[in-house]
Amino acid sequence: MSRTIRTLASDDVETLVDWAAAEGWNPGLGDAVAFHAADPEGFIGAFVNGEMVAGISAVAYGDDFGFIGLYICRPERRGEGHGKAVWDAGMARLGNRTIGLDGVVEQQANYRSMGFAPVYRTIRFVGSPNVPAAADSDICAIGPELVPHVLDYDARFFPAPRRSFLEHWLRPPHMALALVKDGAIEGYGVARRCRDGCKIGPLFSDRLDAASRLFAALASASESGNIHLDVPETSGDFAARLSSVGLQPGFETARMYKGKVPQLMQSGVFAITTLELG
Repeated sequence: MSRTIRTLASDDVETLVDWAAAEGWNPGLGDAVAFHAADPEGFIGAFVNGEMVAGISAVAYGDDFGFIGLYICRPERRGEGHGKAVWDAGMARLGNRTIGLDGVVEQQANYRSMGFAPVYRTIRFVGSPNVPAAADSDICAIGPELVPHVLDYDARFFPAPRRSFLEHWLRPPHMALALVKDGAIEGYGVARRCRDGCKIGPLFSDRLDAASRLFAALASASESGNIHLDVPETSGDFAARLSSVGLQPGFETARMYKGKVPQLMQSGVFAITTLELG
């Protein structure tokens, strides 16, 4: 068996995201384009006879922070060392950066053995929320003139600047809304179509009530079907509010870091952006 490890082209990233869908992760319909834009060199695959058998994302956000995700080996090729090969390549690429990942329960002990420590749990909430459509004069679509301010605001809640990613993530067909009061952003959120329903992420805000208003606006404007969010346990009473409008908790992951834990306004992270890129 001759295995080759190489950086993935954009078409290969599409394939890796399709694998994530097959695993039940419910990625967005256009996720691969924005993911690739975040760091075009940050996706790595193992190939045997020209066919991809395993992949991983090892996205570098500048010189100090990186994130591991999309760590998948084709089921019929597991146990052959391909997963370890791409893992080693991804970790080598990120080097001495602080590295984050969102680990499923079954793999957390494995990640601990490799130097990652859990910081908080994240719960996937799913359901068709009972939120009546209502006008909110403080909530507006994020247009080009607001993007620079959103980039500044995002830095309170995410460990590193991510301009290239957000410039794609905030564009249509994604629905990107901000809550602006007296000229200042007090929260923003993004909803996107997925294989099943819509997913909201990120949802960042200074306050619980502002996050709830943004959630209601995003959910009521989304097409009918399930809404999915990955909600950190650090978000206070937000999970209870989601339950009160009909969403149910599902699987959980743990945000884990290798290296210095980033100092963020964690209480304002009401839904993470993605499990794949942080």
